[in-house]
Amino acid sequence: MSNSSSIRHFLLLALADMRQLQLLHFCLLLAISLAALLGNGLIINAIACSHHLHTPMFFFLLNLALSDLGSICTTVPKTMHNSLWDTSTISYSGCAAQLFSFLFFISAEYFLLTVMCYDRYVSICKPLHYGTLLGSRACAHMAAAAWASAFLNALLHTASTFTLPLCHGNALGQFFCEIPQFLKLSCSKSYLRELGVSVFTTFLAFGCFVFMVLSYVQIFRAVLRIPSEQGRHKAFSTCLPHLAVISLFVSTSFFAYLKPPSISSPSLDLALSVLYSVVPPALNPLIYSLRNQKLKDALRKMMTSCF
Repeated sequence: MSNSSSIRHFLLLALADMRQLQLLHFCLLLAISLAALLGNGLIINAIACSHHLHTPMFFFLLNLALSDLGSICTTVPKTMHNSLWDTSTISYSGCAAQLFSFLFFISAEYFLLTVMCYDRYVSICKPLHYGTLLGSRACAHMAAAAWASAFLNALLHTASTFTLPLCHGNALGQFFCEIPQFLKLSCSKSYLRELGVSVFTTFLAFGCFVFMVLSYVQIFRAVLRIPSEQGRHKAFSTCLPHLAVISLFVSTSFFAYLKPPSISSPSLDLALSVLYSVVPPALNPLIYSLRNQKLKDALRKMMTSCF
């Protein structure tokens, strides 16, 4: 038995026990990290340097790329370090910083995806009011609200989690610091405060999800009323990348946190955590660039000018 005042470090779950597999995981994580850094970095530079991309849609996409960079840089480097040097420890303060940073960036991504739903809704359902409803000031306010909400959410969860008395050791059953693993280590009935914060966050996340669903119901109804096939194709092409990113992020993260305990296992938890924390930052730039001709042209022009 131990308590949180005596804990100086935590033990993270190793991705593999065999040395060869550890090195293989290091190489895979390195490749995914480089792909995420390259893809999101190119999108950020292309949007920042191309004046014709200074529109609300690309402004929110730039913010999404920043959140993707932050989330993958929070968890993957420490995992790569542990795989390379065959260790599993993380300091108490390092774990707190990792938990806060991960919650901050992952929450910001979810709120930004919600704001981007509103952007697509106004663009397709209320095109004549697009410039009025989504001016530069309104976009800045919505992005700031998303980041501020994410900061507050991360702060509340981190403060609540790291004031829990821990009575079941210091071994976390995950490759990064995650709230459910701390709840498993906490003393009986001591996690009710964190559970209250989690319930509030769940209701907030569910509200955002309902808003996304209702927005896309209205969007699809408006698109199906477009008389020309070319117009419908153009409308769908602007929505499908965003819908694909939402589906990947929401399905994996919701299932990871809301799945029934009866089907929970360390290998399944590990796979789901990789799917919602590591894979999306690498795939999002590819999803957006494949379907957006303006972004592809800006990337092509930027790379041509560089080389």
